[in-house]
Amino acid sequence: MNEFKGIGALTGVMQRLRDPDNGCPWDLKQSFESLLPYTIEETYEVVDAIQSGDMAAIKDELGDLLFQVVFYAQLANEQGEFSFDDIAEHTANKLIHRHPHVFGTDAERNLSDAEIKAQWEQIKQQERTKKNARGSVFDDIPSQLPSILKAAKLQKRASSVGFDWPEAEPVYAKIEEEIQEVKDATEQEHIEEEVGDLLFAVVNLARHKQVNPERALQRANEKFKSRFQHIEQTLSQQNKQAGDSSLQELEALWQQAKKAGLL
Repeated sequence: MNEFKGIGALTGVMQRLRDPDNGCPWDLKQSFESLLPYTIEETYEVVDAIQSGDMAAIKDELGDLLFQVVFYAQLANEQGEFSFDDIAEHTANKLIHRHPHVFGTDAERNLSDAEIKAQWEQIKQQERTKKNARGSVFDDIPSQLPSILKAAKLQKRASSVGFDWPEAEPVYAKIEEEIQEVKDATEQEHIEEEVGDLLFAVVNLARHKQVNPERALQRANEKFKSRFQHIEQTLSQQNKQAGDSSLQELEALWQQAKKAGLL
């Protein structure tokens, strides 16, 4: 195989892997649909690497994610649809279109941060309208987004056309209302519905407080994990297990972990 550098090296390897005669049997069996689980997994591994702060790991995981893009491009190219270069060119043109404050006229470049944000939302809405005659603000929101991210996205889109409270105070009242409705619900299906409404309202509060709800919940998960592992380790030193301890004992160790500032 010829020696290439940069993206040419990766696309060259991809072409070899998909060679009908001498390629890799596993790679030859793949399709857009079969690659989806790997793409999702690689995306989360990029997130983990970034959160670790390990630049070598970030480089490695970004390469794995880039390979997913190259793989999809190779499949599309084989079907006569588009190539990796087509993807890159389309994305570059889209970014230029969305950034007139960078690539446009002098007047377009002389905008405040608020004007740039409003312009961005207007351009995105125009793009959505062009894709779909209905022009719904919810067009192009992926149906498979994790529920918390999807809730935040739906709320942000509705807010972009004025359907939003101007401040956080009414959101607090909405959360209290939803908590009461959870308490009042009796049938399981109704309880599930009301809990969903409560979670949606909490995501809305996060948005009003300019907090990424997914990141906030991830931090809460890690904090809970760290504190509970402290409980397990303390009990292990006493030749005990969590399942053999009383709730009162576990709660006392939990408070100990909190006082120790475990995150």
